[in-house]
Amino acid sequence: MSKSDDGHDLFGFKSVGELTARVAPKRPSRVKQRLIDASAEIAQSPAEQITYQHTVLCQTGLPYRSPGDEVRLWERQNGRAYLRIEAGGAINPDKGGFVDLPLPFGPKARLILIHLNSEAIKTGSPEIEVEVSMTAFVKRLLRNDPNGREIRTFKDQLSALSAATIRLAVTDGQRAVQVNTQVVTAFDLWFPKNPNQRILWPSTVRLSRDYFDSLARHAVPLDERAVAALAHSAMGLDVYTWLAQRLHRVPDHKPQFIPWPALHEQFGQGYAELRFFRRAFLKVLKAVHTQYPAARFEADRKGMLLRNSAPPIAQRFVLVSNKPATGS
Repeated sequence: MSKSDDGHDLFGFKSVGELTARVAPKRPSRVKQRLIDASAEIAQSPAEQITYQHTVLCQTGLPYRSPGDEVRLWERQNGRAYLRIEAGGAINPDKGGFVDLPLPFGPKARLILIHLNSEAIKTGSPEIEVEVSMTAFVKRLLRNDPNGREIRTFKDQLSALSAATIRLAVTDGQRAVQVNTQVVTAFDLWFPKNPNQRILWPSTVRLSRDYFDSLARHAVPLDERAVAALAHSAMGLDVYTWLAQRLHRVPDHKPQFIPWPALHEQFGQGYAELRFFRRAFLKVLKAVHTQYPAARFEADRKGMLLRNSAPPIAQRFVLVSNKPATGS
């Protein structure tokens, strides 16, 4: 029987280190710990920080990952909701002309949109002071001061979103309500001369009047704690916002069934085979459910059954003032 140097029984293990590794509980990863902490907070108290996403963007989605600089157009449809994004460009003063910017993508582009929406709703103005508010928002998401690389990634996605032309549309079967606009109509970009220079936020960003008015009518409230806990996952954010806008509209006693092929079409970017998508989706769905415990649904081999559920935010606080917009 194995014994340690001081004569203690090791129960067949070769060393104290092996015994400790096999017996001691594994510490959860940083991502899992954030999910655990946020879930406990959500269960114990109502949200203090409410964020917002446009209902069309809750039903469609940006690319999960970069589709490549050569891809300049992105289109999605889900039911009656349509999204079309065209990548844009911006003036680089050092090069003396326009440079192409990529399509916005990933979780950070989604987080920036949520932040811009939320600031516009809360202040009742399409002009948003980004320099202060974005830094505070990123700190709340990361639970610490962001480093230069993290700030640069957020800044790159803000630039891509600001330059892109985004078309949102909802149909009712006979007519379409469409917003054709740049979500952001005024912004300033700062091109560092070398990668070690400090990254600066623009001082302000101005949403277009059309998008601002549409947002005021179609904003879906979200719990910022859930958004922060899912901030690592583009699919997780998409599934959470989709359930937030969908479940409370499911009729009582009339659940809605969605087959796996339809879920794959909506959320399955990058998954050629349904079986691999289903495995990944179920894992994400489990994480989302910890952040939206009131969500009622079942998933089996055939698909997903949605049941009427209370939304993550009990009341819809959309506070838009009558301030005149200063932009187009």
